[in-house]
Amino acid sequence: MNIAVNTRLLIQNRLEGIGWFTYESLKRITTQHPEHQFFFIFDREYDPEFIFADNITPIIQYPHARHPVLYWAWFEVAIPRLLERIKPDLFLSPDGFLSLKTPVKSMAVFHDLNFEHYPQDIPYWTRRYYRQHFPKYAAKAIRIATVSEFSKTDIVKQYKVSPDKIDVVFDGANDEYLPLTRDEKKKVREKYSEGRPYFIFIGSLHPRKNLVNLFRAFDLFKKSNPSDVKLLIVGAKKWWTRDIDLAFNRMVFSDDVIFTGRLNVDLLARVLGSAIALTYVSYFEGFGIPIVEAFRCEVPVITSNVTSMPEVAGDAALLVDPFNPESIAEALYKAYQYESIREELIFRGRRRKNMFSWQQTADRLWESIEKAAKS
Repeated sequence: MNIAVNTRLLIQNRLEGIGWFTYESLKRITTQHPEHQFFFIFDREYDPEFIFADNITPIIQYPHARHPVLYWAWFEVAIPRLLERIKPDLFLSPDGFLSLKTPVKSMAVFHDLNFEHYPQDIPYWTRRYYRQHFPKYAAKAIRIATVSEFSKTDIVKQYKVSPDKIDVVFDGANDEYLPLTRDEKKKVREKYSEGRPYFIFIGSLHPRKNLVNLFRAFDLFKKSNPSDVKLLIVGAKKWWTRDIDLAFNRMVFSDDVIFTGRLNVDLLARVLGSAIALTYVSYFEGFGIPIVEAFRCEVPVITSNVTSMPEVAGDAALLVDPFNPESIAEALYKAYQYESIREELIFRGRRRKNMFSWQQTADRLWESIEKAAKS
């Protein structure tokens, strides 16, 4: 079988949620299935690290697809021409985008439909493109994979897709995420938080990640619990908005918030592994990879009681109302004040982490690919 793959989000040192899904699943699928040929389609120069096996043919297809006009140029003009030339049996798109102009069988991975629920969080032209095209992608796809039962239900409801057409593959977590010793944690805190204990947020600084209410909650926590506790914010400020900026500048304890920017995986694993707890209180997620990363690091989790997060966290997290700063602040207090709660959350997370791995993701995605190929 010849499989063409949209790999435009495999960008060196800039992998985020969908990028990591693409990297970890394709690395395993291509090496485990040498009998098949894969065409990796990039929209820029690629790192040789992403050519995982001899059965991969890399192709650079311009233009860079990073704007709605260029999305259209890439997917509706350049990609159909390329697919006509290489004649694959299947076109796989791990970021959900398809080409409506090609007759090639197509399979999409829809990670979530946040733009349908919170369109105001996305720039106008981008959300317009998404909302116009993703219903068509759902209809076009011979098969759809998604990363949670929540997202599957949402796709069925939003786009009237048969549930029989959708496979849940779940996300995983990198093997770098492991528990640290007490001395290792001490060194990390000395480097990143002036030796002080800290809560941690990990993710792109996007409105739906709910930094506004996290900042408010941290202020409430500090006011009622005078301490030297810090809040580490790990991620790039690409989506930093006026509302986030305003919430931060109104904080009483803004000096206790530390921005690290984006960290590579080995550093991120150590910084996460040294935290009091992960504070992942988004108001919309298709999965929530940092939850599983925290389980692997044996770090307590505070997360939201909405969308996919309760599904991923199960009984191994303090669940909060992401729209209520007091609810978040109460969980911060419990995680900070009570060692027994932290130990119980770590114990439950240790049991739950085995439900999610990139190998399982790859295996389930390959099963879905085989179903698509036979359709």
